[in-house]
Amino acid sequence: MNSMRNKVQLIGNLGSDPEVKDVGKSGKMVRLSLATTESYYNTNKERIEETNWHNLIIWGNLAASTEKYLKKGNTIAIEGRLKNNTFTDKNGEKRYSNDIVVHEYQLLHKKQLEKA
Repeated sequence: MNSMRNKVQLIGNLGSDPEVKDVGKSGKMVRLSLATTESYYNTNKERIEETNWHNLIIWGNLAASTEKYLKKGNTIAIEGRLKNNTFTDKNGEKRYSNDIVVHEYQLLHKKQLEKA
């Protein structure tokens, strides 16, 4: 049951190209944004689409392959864990962010694979 703790699985579309940073001995770190969209019908029988944006962080060897194969618009499946961050902004106010630290991903469309 421990493997189910703090586990995130999402399928969505990348909203940005990988933002790659070298982090010394740890190798590379990549930041991406992922959009997930849900649709439903409201009480007036109108179709509503709701998009949520997720911040992704990828480290090490996986980050290197991310830089090589992923780009804005790709549809991917990810698995990772949720990481909550607290920081102070330039105005001295306490802010919060939620990131998903990705452990693995899979590119989902064959056409996208052929272009990579």
